[in-house]
Amino acid sequence: MKRAQKNKNTALPALAQALTPLRQTLADLQPRERRAVTLALWVVGLGLLWWIAIAPAWSTLSQAPERQARLDAQLSQMRGMAASAQALRGESNAQPPSRDTVLRALDQATSGLGASGQIAVQGERATLTLNNATPEALAQWLQQVRINARLVPVEAKLDRPASGAPAWSGTLMVSGPGLSDGASR
Repeated sequence: MKRAQKNKNTALPALAQALTPLRQTLADLQPRERRAVTLALWVVGLGLLWWIAIAPAWSTLSQAPERQARLDAQLSQMRGMAASAQALRGESNAQPPSRDTVLRALDQATSGLGASGQIAVQGERATLTLNNATPEALAQWLQQVRINARLVPVEAKLDRPASGAPAWSGTLMVSGPGLSDGASR
């Protein structure tokens, strides 16, 4: 602390000594010229103050509402993802559904596909065979199977027709804790 005080004490006389020629020059000027130079120095000083201190703060302040809205949206999204992760964590700790419950949920979900989907259960896996199923129907099937039967996709071999129509054909295999060894359907 003493060293900083000593440096400060030596800096002030050095600054005063450096400003002595400027003071002498100002003293030699006519009063009107002195006022003009003083006014010019004030304008330059205020300009520097604006450019260095006030403008950046003003810019930050003017952008604050937009940034706050964007951060609020991100926070809301993160909270939603956290709630979803918590729900999934809770599901994994819960008792898995019985095989009969899983099979009923698979049948119900597959009935939504109509003629474009057939399900076959073999052991701990269920295979969905698709023939020109719409993306929306497939997404709905996946959601129902995930929520109601607690099964997740483990393998997929899907193709789109060459015509570019929005439809999928192929197989999708799902598995989960509710399926256990049993006869194929």
